[in-house]
Amino acid sequence: MICDENNIDERGAIGAPDLVIEILSPGNSNKEMKYKFDLYEEAGVLEYWIVNPADKTIFIYILKDNQFIGMHPLIEEDTIQSKLFPDLDFKLESIFN
Repeated sequence: MICDENNIDERGAIGAPDLVIEILSPGNSNKEMKYKFDLYEEAGVLEYWIVNPADKTIFIYILKDNQFIGMHPLIEEDTIQSKLFPDLDFKLESIFN
């Protein structure tokens, strides 16, 4: 998700998105968990969610001083709220069921 219209031109995005939500797929988790985490951190993504449908969990990372800081892991019974977009909140069970 890119919020600043100045970061979009006729060819697409310029720079890092503000929020990335990565949904893990079977057999591809290692790539997301290592390579993309490092890539998004280096690029300056402000908030990064890793969604694991198999385990019904979400991990949220917030960029602070150029490093991702992990928030408390969320499970199906929890309510998620974006730190960057406080109005973005919902119960996880609504997406996992």
